Order: sequence, then structure tokens, then C-alpha cells
Amino acid sequence: MKKIAFNNYQPEEAVLRVQGLSRYYGSGCMECLNTSVEESTLVANWCPNCHTVHAATNVSFSVYPGEVLGIVGESGSGKSTVMNSLYFDDIPNSGSAYISEFDNGKQDIFSISDQRKRQIRNEFLGKVYQNPLLGLKMRFSAISNVAEKLISAGLRNVNAMEKRANELLEHVNIPSFRRKDLPLNFSGGMQQRVQIAKALSNNPPLLLLDEVTTGLDVSVQAKVLDLIKEIQRELNVSMLLVSHDLGIIRMLTDRTLVMLNGRVIEQGLTDQILEDPQEPYTQELVQSLL
Repeated sequence: MKKIAFNNYQPEEAVLRVQGLSRYYGSGCMECLNTSVEESTLVANWCPNCHTVHAATNVSFSVYPGEVLGIVGESGSGKSTVMNSLYFDDIPNSGSAYISEFDNGKQDIFSISDQRKRQIRNEFLGKVYQNPLLGLKMRFSAISNVAEKLISAGLRNVNAMEKRANELLEHVNIPSFRRKDLPLNFSGGMQQRVQIAKALSNNPPLLLLDEVTTGLDVSVQAKVLDLIKEIQRELNVSMLLVSHDLGIIRMLTDRTLVMLNGRVIEQGLTDQILEDPQEPYTQELVQSLL
């Protein structure tokens, strides 16, 4: 996969820009809100005064056309909170985000109506969940799951929907004789592949991938990862990929954010992060990969 260099020039307009995204659970207090990192009294990401959990704090980044941006960190680091906020599965307390193809990238998607948020989910984003139960209707057939996303995006022609769904399911290697089966009867790897087909159905400029190989057998993981690489290479779709596994980050991503206790502690080209990590936590992650 071609790497994107950002050292000596300004890249083209970002597909997604996120600025100062924060999400906390609890009331918050003067001890834990509006304080700098240096002044913070948090224990990890927990306030001992008001017991508020700061899942994500002042997270900012951009995703560029054709780029795969990885977010890596241990469980509870905040990476899935960022992902859930972007797909409106959660509501951030503060921050802003902009998608270049929505209102010419000028409208903060966190501040719009619920109706317009549904429009963004249906037309500009696709998401593959760690748990297929969240991304698929298990008692709808595989082809119906893909069609549901197309209907939500405004397509009404049955023949066109069926054709598009079959094309996508073929692309992710779901056999034709299984396409009217229920995902409930599929293996974990097949369920993830149906999710990928569904997420791609509306030709989104950005695909969100949340721990997509967790819980899968190693051989199945490899097939799913190969499929993601193939899709990125052929469709040149931008991706935001969340993982706790630095091996997956190394295989798939161009740039990487490292999160710990709700904050981005290091970011850069994935090759640079792996070869010369600066933060002790990142050094531990890299060492565990060797």
C-alpha cells in the first residue's frame, strides 16, 4: 500500500477533521474540567473528587483521501469512544468534526439535528463493529442487510438494490447460495464480511473499523485483514481503524495515533511510530510486538 508522506507539503483537504473531541461520564467538577494535562488531578482517566470518567479528552486529528489512519491503545484508552462519537452512537461533551463531502466541510456534524446525523450515517459513513450484533440484523438475510443500508440512503429501485447487494457480497466472498441466509447462521468471519459489504453499500468517503478482528480465529483474522487491504487498494476509500493490536496497525495503516487514558499521547507515520517511538507507553507497545 502506498504510504502518504506529510513532511514537506500541505496535503489535500481532509476527508474528516476532528477538533478537541471530549467525552466524560459523570458530572465533572473544577478539579477535572478545564485543566491542563500538567494541572490535572486525574488518576489515569478517573477523577477521585467527583468520580467522573474521562473517556476521551481533547482528541484532534484528520483523515486524508485514500489514507488509513489507525488509533491504537489498550482497553479503556478512549479509542472506541472516539469511533462511537463519530458514528453518533455516543454524544461528545465538547469538540467538533467536519466531513469534506457534507456541506463542503463547513458544518460541525456534532451540532446538527438528529435527522441530519442520520443522513451522514446513511450517505457519508460506513461502520464495521467489533460485535456483529450491533452492525447487522441477525434475522434479516445477508442481502437484506445490505439492502437496508441502501434504502436508508434513499435508493428505492428493488432491482438496483439487489444488483448492488449481490456485487458487494461477491466482493467480500459471500457465496451466492448463502446470500439469502441469516447472518445468525454465519461464522464470525462471514458476519464481519457481510458488515463490510453493508458499510460499503453507499460508497462512503470514510469507513470506520472498530476492532474488526477481535474474537476471530487467527486464520479468519488474516482473511478479514486481506479483504480490508484489498478494498482500500481497489476503492481508495479512507479508513479510520481502531485496534489494540499494533500488528494490525502495522499491516494496514499509513499514520497512527496512540491513546492512553483518553488522550492522544503520540502520533505520526506508522513506520516512524514503530521504528522510533518517543513515549514510554508506545515503546512498551512496540516492544510487545517484537
